[in-house]
Amino acid sequence: MADIQKTPFVRELASSDRKTRDKAVESLTLFLRSRTDLSLLELLKLWKGLFFCFYHSDRPLTQQSLARSLSYSLVPTLPRATLHRFLRAFWITIGRDYHALDRLRLDKYLLLIRCYVGVAFEVFLKDGGSVETGKKRKRNGKMGNEKKKRTKTQKEGRGSSEGQEEKEEKEEEEKWSDLSSYLSILEEGPLCPVNFDPEAPKVSSEEEGLSIAMPHGPDGLRYHILDIWLDELEKVLEFEEDPETGRKAIKGGIPMELLLRPVEKLVRESPYKPVRTRAAETLEDERLVEWGVREKKESQSEEEEEESEEEWGGFD
Repeated sequence: MADIQKTPFVRELASSDRKTRDKAVESLTLFLRSRTDLSLLELLKLWKGLFFCFYHSDRPLTQQSLARSLSYSLVPTLPRATLHRFLRAFWITIGRDYHALDRLRLDKYLLLIRCYVGVAFEVFLKDGGSVETGKKRKRNGKMGNEKKKRTKTQKEGRGSSEGQEEKEEKEEEEKWSDLSSYLSILEEGPLCPVNFDPEAPKVSSEEEGLSIAMPHGPDGLRYHILDIWLDELEKVLEFEEDPETGRKAIKGGIPMELLLRPVEKLVRESPYKPVRTRAAETLEDERLVEWGVREKKESQSEEEEEESEEEWGGFD
């Protein structure tokens, strides 16, 4: 595995020839699907090779095609046993090498990051939706039995209803557990409220070689993710018109509170005012109001106008 960075399919991913790139992506996909036992360290070695392969891709069309191939073509095909480790290895690599990028190559890596934010939403949100669809089919198949048990359930009183609520909450948590685990990776890394934690336990020199730390931030990466968070989320969401309000509403029971958790955590816990400000701007985005996730706040000018009207008592 130490030589995976030098294998032909890693080098061929940067080729300007589309057929060569497609063949390399197919080889990489087959390799990852056949090796579900890859450790985080092994995936980091792979990502080091992929990072510099992307580094040496020069033409804009080649860069765009490669970014999508490494994300939208690859990630949805990964086995569950590998998916979270592969994404963790990606964010460790990006956080570690972000400062080494020069301004001429920065844009293509920002595109790659955008693709990974988007494909993660696509994979985890659609996966949760498919779980819900399966549960609905199962419930429909048992509809007759449910009707027979309804009278008995009603007689059990408040205790049974509370138990049912707890069961539904547990099912909801299990439904989106993969998404929650992925968001925890981001909260640990690029969306961590601090760049350096002085209270973190010190690692001995012997343990340092065995442990793989997740870089916090840096700010440039953090700001970019905040800028594209709702853009990429909007591409995955499906909408319907709310019959009561006539507004656009999100379909599928998408856990918006969970999806906004990393951003809200930055607002609450970041010691840096620019980070808190940028995160707050994301939460104040008008789209969240349109989707019914947030309520519209009065603008500062409207508040000042109301205050001035209250202060002016008029002539007697």
